[in-house]
Amino acid sequence: MKNRLGIYIQVPFCQTKCTYCNFHTGVVSSARFAPYVDAVCREIATHRALYAAAGVTVPETFTDAMVDTVYIGGGTPSLLDPALLNRLLNAVRTHLLTDLKEVTLEADPETITPEKACAWAHAGINRISFGVQSFSDRELAASGRMHRTADVYRSSAILRDAGITSISFDLIAGLAHQTRDTWQSSLDELAKLAPEHVSIYLLEIDEGSHLGGEVLRGGSKYSARELPKEDEMAEFYETACIFLHEAGYRHYEISNWAKPGFESQHNLKYWRREPYLGFGAGAHSFSGTERWANAHDAAAYVNALQAGRLPIEQYELLTRNGALEEELFLGLRQLDGIDLRIIESQYGVAVDARFERLGVAGLIERQGSIVRLAPNKLSVSNEVFVELMK
Repeated sequence: MKNRLGIYIQVPFCQTKCTYCNFHTGVVSSARFAPYVDAVCREIATHRALYAAAGVTVPETFTDAMVDTVYIGGGTPSLLDPALLNRLLNAVRTHLLTDLKEVTLEADPETITPEKACAWAHAGINRISFGVQSFSDRELAASGRMHRTADVYRSSAILRDAGITSISFDLIAGLAHQTRDTWQSSLDELAKLAPEHVSIYLLEIDEGSHLGGEVLRGGSKYSARELPKEDEMAEFYETACIFLHEAGYRHYEISNWAKPGFESQHNLKYWRREPYLGFGAGAHSFSGTERWANAHDAAAYVNALQAGRLPIEQYELLTRNGALEEELFLGLRQLDGIDLRIIESQYGVAVDARFERLGVAGLIERQGSIVRLAPNKLSVSNEVFVELMK
């Protein structure tokens, strides 16, 4: 069996900047879309030579690795004309060995039309990840989102009619004006549409977003004073855990639930530390021993590719200890947990002592050599990971 490889393609363009967004994305003229796609296709076509020139050593096993997942994210890649998306996928098929099982496109509800959906399906896109975020129009408006609840219903029907049978919804716990009632209403609305996959994220506050900066300054813009408290956000998450379980979804990763057989095969590569290549501005790659990322600025990325260079702005050669730490905290993000016997055998170190104190503190549960996060600690998993790495 050939080695498997995932491909991530970054499209860093949006219609507007959401108040909570801390991603390196921009609102630009659609005239910049085609030159950007040209640059990404050039990167895909010449990536081996570009890596060599940039000092990145890609393992020989990558030469005949079979690409089985592609994830086109952003940004809002559904803004691109379908012909441009098709070009990206054709570049992957032309320059890499492919046996595509899962091709995901991130999409915003208001960008979807019947013509686009049919073109996506024809191009081989078989999974759509929806930035729903909330079913409360008030919360959506306060967050700077362009769509409203009616758009989610309309676009979901369009996708189903186009034959796309794998749909994922994102919801955010902690949006401005969110209450127990509106959160429960969002969960109820989600259940009516019955997506195959659900991702639930806790709102992050940091200076990299308009909202985060306003909160840290103590201001009131962007509804900064209308955010739920941290304990309320944790309660919303725990409510979702119970609700989604009862609705038939399996909780397989801290932020992700799926109906049986609809787990995100591409994202599982990240949590299992399997190799993937990222193309586009800001895209990250992982070879198994190295991690690297392209420059985030889309214009700088395009200019570099036009000049025959790959603008890598982050590079890390993983140490054995660094790889071990990734193994532990990425493994614990998965609800199946980690097998300490396998990890100790693979890395030649004893890690049992780290987990003894976590067990005493009630942060993890253990069954033989299998260790999992305690079910009541999932909403504070970052605190558990900090304790683990001490």
